[in-house]
Amino acid sequence: MEDTTNLSPKADASLYNGQPSDTGLSCPSAGLTSRTPSTSDDVRNGVSVENVPAGNKQWFVLRVSYGRIDKAKTFVEAKGLECYVPLQYKEVRKQGKKRIITEPLLPSFLFVHATAEQVENLLHDIKIVANESRALLSYYFDHTIHRQGNPDRNPPLTIRDEAMNNFIRLTSIKNPHIIPVTSNNIQFKLGDNVVVTEGEFKGIHGRVARIAGQQRVVVELFDGCLVATAYVPREAMKLYNRI
Repeated sequence: MEDTTNLSPKADASLYNGQPSDTGLSCPSAGLTSRTPSTSDDVRNGVSVENVPAGNKQWFVLRVSYGRIDKAKTFVEAKGLECYVPLQYKEVRKQGKKRIITEPLLPSFLFVHATAEQVENLLHDIKIVANESRALLSYYFDHTIHRQGNPDRNPPLTIRDEAMNNFIRLTSIKNPHIIPVTSNNIQFKLGDNVVVTEGEFKGIHGRVARIAGQQRVVVELFDGCLVATAYVPREAMKLYNRI
């Protein structure tokens, strides 16, 4: 995979934060660094983490049928829409050398930045179901609220810009110790809402948790979608109001 870390801020945002292949990179340290991110660090791998709200566009969470995340991404991009597929970086050894490979972090979900009308048209495009026995994409519904005037139906799930920016910032960091977690296998330590103040996770907002005996910061994008940083020491975070 080509390393696109230094892409111009004008690069196309309708990209993975990588491709599901061998990066050929040495494994980054899981420890904190003293480096202070510059303004250009707000754009990683072609994806802006400071999305300026554009009209009535929102981040929609779409469900992808099994094993077809690449096809779904290609289809959405062909429609000229911005989408995001977070990747997980994993350490492997090849020919005695430690390398990093990437694979989809959430292979069942595609995040699309568009208007409600654009998404509706996308899901009803005849090309999605042509010669297919199952839909390529479908809505992921928000089960916490109901449609106005129709209490028996839930609306499509959308993500606030601030929360999506935070999620993109975290999942764009090339660290194999960033992992997806569930609420069943983490223990929140007081559940403090914090912001990381130094190191490679600087600027990440989330909740303090203990995972596998380590103190980490967990970002919850929506119910059932939680991602944890690598170890973060207490002195590298401060209390913060929840975003």
